Amino acid sequence: MITGKKVSSLDRVLGQVDSLDTTNLTNLVNKLARERAFLETIFNTAREGILVISDLGVIEYANIASHQMIGLKNSDIGEVSLWRLIPDLRGSLGLEEGARIESSVSSRELELTYPENRYVRLYILPFEGVGGMHSDKSNQFIVILSDITSEKQSSEAMIESERISSILLLAAGVAHELGNPLNSITIHLQLIERQLKKLEESAARSKLESSVEVCRAEVSRLDGIIKNFLEAIRPQTPDFQTVNLNELLQESLQFQASELEDRGIKVEMEADVESPIVRADKQQVKQVFFNITKNAMEAMKPGGLIRVKVQSNEERVYLRFGDSGSGISQDSLSRVFEPYHTTKKGGTGLGLMIVERIMREHGGQVGIDSKEGIGTVVTLEFPKQNRKFRMLG
Repeated sequence: MITGKKVSSLDRVLGQVDSLDTTNLTNLVNKLARERAFLETIFNTAREGILVISDLGVIEYANIASHQMIGLKNSDIGEVSLWRLIPDLRGSLGLEEGARIESSVSSRELELTYPENRYVRLYILPFEGVGGMHSDKSNQFIVILSDITSEKQSSEAMIESERISSILLLAAGVAHELGNPLNSITIHLQLIERQLKKLEESAARSKLESSVEVCRAEVSRLDGIIKNFLEAIRPQTPDFQTVNLNELLQESLQFQASELEDRGIKVEMEADVESPIVRADKQQVKQVFFNITKNAMEAMKPGGLIRVKVQSNEERVYLRFGDSGSGISQDSLSRVFEPYHTTKKGGTGLGLMIVERIMREHGGQVGIDSKEGIGTVVTLEFPKQNRKFRMLG
């Protein structure tokens, strides 16, 4: 039995082109045009980027998704090399300049910075095509680009969350252990006080009593710090209720009114929505407002101004806290959510980390924009209670 290369129906038709009359040739051209349009539609519907390149990397075909992913223009087709658009790819594949791609399947994960920052999983595999202006029939390759930015960010967020949880558990353990010696110190101070009361009145006794009082006050202060610290960092499941963010904000600012007045800091509010209703834990959200306002106060000199702007759309409510403080340097801005990172004297470096955790548990986000010498804007983004949901499946 003699076997040979499989011949497609298209090959058979093309083999008879010379014998076709004008009418049949026109019908064939129209049919091929329809099939091309059909395939183009399918490729352009795909979310993955699809490229056909020569063995030298020249792009000979690209669907719409790939144009968007790598910033490709129509005029680039047949002219631009994939190596120019993704400079790190050629080195990753072990190709020298001008070298041809080997006929094997390759997979890479890359970080692209243009036209926007994203992570892409890329596959290159040989393709027996019809040839192009820069390749022979056997030297074309298909490149498939899959956007894995969300997948990558989710993995990184999970790793970061686990790291922070470990740090907080350690910190909570240390804080708890500090309570034992503080209790012991309190007991011994009480014993000293009793003994002092048995002594005759004298300048020495008065001096010792003053020292004991100072020690008791410091122990009480440390005990309060530890208590507040543990309450702040212990992960608690939010008690979701229907709340008005404007009302919670007013309550939080009222609680801080004395400190704001002492520092000579004014607060201005602007709202384009009277009742921004969300599902949230009242106490946790007030903790968020408190931490952000506290940071703003500590960043400003007396006479500073905090502007709070409330905006919304169909899906989200946005609260923007702007201050006229010293701003945050570019180096520090990238680390503001890290535990124990602080530029303030006596700061714990936990305030914004707690804010981020609470916002994430509420299905929201926190963003920071800052410029040194001008000020900082912290944006809180909450999902609306009546947001529209789209059913999947």
